[in-house]
Amino acid sequence: MGNILSIIVAGALAALGGTAIAMALRPIRAARRAEQLARIQRDFHRQREQLEAKFIDRAAATGKPRGLMWTKVAFDDDVIYVRDRRNRGLKALVAIEVSFEAVEGGGMEEVEAVSNVRAATAEFSYDGTRWCTAGRVYFNLAPSAAVKYLSADLELVAEEHAAART
Repeated sequence: MGNILSIIVAGALAALGGTAIAMALRPIRAARRAEQLARIQRDFHRQREQLEAKFIDRAAATGKPRGLMWTKVAFDDDVIYVRDRRNRGLKALVAIEVSFEAVEGGGMEEVEAVSNVRAATAEFSYDGTRWCTAGRVYFNLAPSAAVKYLSADLELVAEEHAAART
């Protein structure tokens, strides 16, 4: 009977010790994650000009909106970082303003609203080693509104405002 009691006490002490170690390591893991996020954010800013150019090429190549050609895209300086709830991948969302021209024969030549500047959000993804873009755009949504709209799929990680970076 004494042997069983010793084993139970030893098991309980081991479990308690394991819990104490896990709790002690939690701040260290949090600091590492914050450091990693800061590095990834710096990488985004270093690559940003190239990413914006790729975004424009890829978004324009989708043919959306139908009958319109992308003519100008203005990127905001602020960035919202989000995590995809399904694959845990990191994404950057940036507000953009897009101008279009009607494509000849595309059925939009007579539509007055074609010349209106459209607000949207550009999406950039981090693949674990570098930033990339598929040209995904969320029309009529600011980045914060896109996060709310897609809250089942995205969780807010960080917000970066241009004024705070400079």
